[in-house]
Amino acid sequence: MLMSEPAHFIKTFVTDLDAALGKLKPNAKLTRRQRFWLGLCLTGILLTHSVCWAKFERASLGDYKIARLSWMFRKAKVAWHYLLLASVTLILEQHRITEGVLVLDESDRERSKRTQRIHGAHKQKHKASGGYVNGQTVVLLLLVTQSVTFPVGFAFYQPDPALTAWAKEDKRLKKEGVAKQDRPVQPERQSLYPTKTQLALRLLQAFKDAHGEIKIKAVLADALYGDAGFMDNASRIFDLTQVISQLRENQNIEYRGKKQNLKDYFNTINKGVEVTLRVRGGKDVKATVSSARLKVTAHGKKRLVVALKYEGESEYRYLVATDMTWRTRDMIQAYTLRWLVEIYQTYCLHKSIYKKLMHFITGLIYPDTLSHALFT
Repeated sequence: MLMSEPAHFIKTFVTDLDAALGKLKPNAKLTRRQRFWLGLCLTGILLTHSVCWAKFERASLGDYKIARLSWMFRKAKVAWHYLLLASVTLILEQHRITEGVLVLDESDRERSKRTQRIHGAHKQKHKASGGYVNGQTVVLLLLVTQSVTFPVGFAFYQPDPALTAWAKEDKRLKKEGVAKQDRPVQPERQSLYPTKTQLALRLLQAFKDAHGEIKIKAVLADALYGDAGFMDNASRIFDLTQVISQLRENQNIEYRGKKQNLKDYFNTINKGVEVTLRVRGGKDVKATVSSARLKVTAHGKKRLVVALKYEGESEYRYLVATDMTWRTRDMIQAYTLRWLVEIYQTYCLHKSIYKKLMHFITGLIYPDTLSHALFT
């Protein structure tokens, strides 16, 4: 399909986006040439199912050269940080969204061995092979509503090089039998390299600051975010809203003054019962469920803890919530929305867009670190 100019509906979107940018920051408005370029890129993405300057050039039969397209991307003074914010605002207004559930997750994306121009690339554990690869880690925030589900924020995670080097050396010395008091002391984490939970809290606060009129009914996250600090702070950001995460099976709880781990408690004392749950989309699924309001030792306070095992599974997963007034069934059904993050990422990968879209997003935030070569 030929591309001579932006599609009509994309022109309308870019015009509305520019107006939204003006409301957020008056001097962030796009010039006429920038609006045309952005509209052309969006049309190219739609037609070629990729973010690739070379494909855009071919789709225009050479009317728009790689050099011209990439020059605008690398050199134009565009308020990149406000583009996602403004587009989210447009979606919320157009769909008349007033409430929803925020879902957090992180995704590891494998890159080539040498990635000097890609922001945040680092050594990662490769789950499939058990080895290591070079890649990026993206912390993603999605808004789930009754009508649409879409990303509203993201951040790139990077491990602290000093901590990584210390951990490697400490492991080596420990293996050699060096006593702890004779090994180097763990250095403090540098502020330039925040943890994933710190990045997640920043994303939540940014959404609250930008879209404070949206009522957030719950915040969902996986076991990585199941510590007391994250859950309590996330709840406070949205005026003590419900925060649901997961606990590990070996985490301790207190029952009748005695400590024991979750696995023992729910397999011996508080065994589950079979129930039928309705998940998003109206599908009924069978599961074994048990719950209790227990003091989680690591949190230092009582939480609503739910043991959940779907039909065909042999082991429980353990959900934990800050608001203990919720019914067990409501908590479980709310947490099923978290898997929409997985579906979203799987869909993007299936369409062969997600990987290239991450390159494009990286360039939006860090345009100086990306060359047009990444798009070929």
